[in-house]
Amino acid sequence: MAINKHVSGTEKPGILARLRGWFFTGLLVTAPVLLTVYITWATIKLIDGQVNRLIPDFASWNLGDIPGAGLVVGAALITLIGAVAAGFMGRWIIRLGESILNRMPVVRSIYGATKQILETVISTQSDAFREVVLVEYPRRNLWVIGFVTGATKGEVARLVPGTNVNVFIPTTPNPTSGFLLFCPVKDIVYLNMSVEEAVKLVVSGGIVSPPDSSVNSKAVDKKSVAKKVVTKKAPAKKALAKKNPVNKAALKK
Repeated sequence: MAINKHVSGTEKPGILARLRGWFFTGLLVTAPVLLTVYITWATIKLIDGQVNRLIPDFASWNLGDIPGAGLVVGAALITLIGAVAAGFMGRWIIRLGESILNRMPVVRSIYGATKQILETVISTQSDAFREVVLVEYPRRNLWVIGFVTGATKGEVARLVPGTNVNVFIPTTPNPTSGFLLFCPVKDIVYLNMSVEEAVKLVVSGGIVSPPDSSVNSKAVDKKSVAKKVVTKKAPAKKALAKKNPVNKAALKK
């Protein structure tokens, strides 16, 4: 009976099981590549189409049929607009355009909010979306991933007691949607993971979990401490080795 159990335990999987395993292995290898190529290609085609609409004669150019040419032209146009806007005439045109937009009831709200968000996110000194935190929500002992978007200011900071920060809570699997919480600093837990790792965790629904960087850093610290101890002991051994011949000579005398 023991021999039969051993033989049955070492049986090779059937052809269907192996085909299924090969299929899922190929899916794991090809799916990320195909999705990346598809999303990149769709983005390039979308930008090329928008450039063709803005520049009617662009499609008739020799570069109009090359994929990605619209992306290059669009980046060049944005750079040119930025260079013009940095000058005196450009600033005057921007002020004139903003004054016209601010007189429109609905458009001024959309323009003002969009401009403020972009200025906050693009600013090099901004701390928005640079820190990942854990927030206890929607009740005790339940935690969600959040991103600190800045310190709470204005009327909210005046009415809410204590020191608070603005935390954006993304939803799964679409992290661009979510809700805003004004959280006391003492009630949030700061994480060492990067924003990219946190986004992967949210988008995958918890399937892709980043490694604990604090554990790795502790292991590295232990190794460095061990190396320092070894390097300190080595000179001591050399010093003893140098002293031993002198002692032997003294004993011979």
